[in-house]
Amino acid sequence: MEEKRTASIGLGDVDGDGDVDAVIANGRHWPQQNVVFYNNGRGIFTVGRPLDEIRETSYATELADFDGDGDLDIAVGNDQAPNALYLNNGKGQFTLAGTFGQAYSSTRNLTVCDLDQDGDFDIMITNRGMENEICLNDGKGNFDETRAFGSSDDSTIDVEVADLDGDGHQDLILANRDGQPNVVYWNDGSLGFGESSPYGTGSDETRSVALADFDGDGLLDLATANINEANYIYFGDGKRGFSRQVEFSSEGYRSYSIATADFDQDGKPDLVVGNNRAGNRVFLNGDRGVQWTEIILDEDGLATYDVVVGDLNGDQRMDIAVANSDAVNPFHFNLPKQ
Repeated sequence: MEEKRTASIGLGDVDGDGDVDAVIANGRHWPQQNVVFYNNGRGIFTVGRPLDEIRETSYATELADFDGDGDLDIAVGNDQAPNALYLNNGKGQFTLAGTFGQAYSSTRNLTVCDLDQDGDFDIMITNRGMENEICLNDGKGNFDETRAFGSSDDSTIDVEVADLDGDGHQDLILANRDGQPNVVYWNDGSLGFGESSPYGTGSDETRSVALADFDGDGLLDLATANINEANYIYFGDGKRGFSRQVEFSSEGYRSYSIATADFDQDGKPDLVVGNNRAGNRVFLNGDRGVQWTEIILDEDGLATYDVVVGDLNGDQRMDIAVANSDAVNPFHFNLPKQ
């Protein structure tokens, strides 16, 4: 792929042909075109089309069926520019349909889920150094109702959504940097997030968080990607707390992104960590989230901003797509054991 200042990659079958396509969000602080790359079914992405003629300062992209018509649409989060929603015509062709969230925010990430449990996809926006936003979908891809979450002091880079305390409501797990504590905001069932619990040291430089049951106890755990400090797993206790923590990467890399998948197909969730100027790593879960085998994914030392996982070539194994700034964005295919 052509070198761009890529900050995020979204994966999904946008043209309905049964394979996974890629949406590349480019720019960050310097306006560039975002691009949709179409998979030929074998993990080859030779056909690419601009998402729009507009050049945007994009930091994030997410795919979901926002208007409920059965195909995947695209949400794009921009820095100091309106966040944009593109609707799919069912053939992988997109039209700018509107905006969502505050018009000019320091948007760093988007997360999609049905937060209010009304059957459609809502959007969570993380805004570094500003209040974060929940944009509620009316079922037709309109996001006129917006609510703030977190604090205006939060320097939030990532948010994940899950029911950590088992009360049936989706909670918000924030990854904050700039010395701000990481926080879980507990959902009261009415989209009220007045109660919160910190996790981490209280001054972590966390840029990304991933969720999975790493120790196999039936409860969700958190894995963090930190800047210039060790990366950790926090084991959930199912009661709005964490029973213990384990350091799984002690090198103190500038870790910008983290994702989870079962790469070795042993039934346990593994991790991939994207590092800025330090080479990216895969960590295989060897013993209930306590022992990890480190695998070097690449040694290029590029400015990786995002790592995402998906079956790119249809072989039923999870592959890795890497978003690099000012470098080619590689796909790493998961090969069977010889």
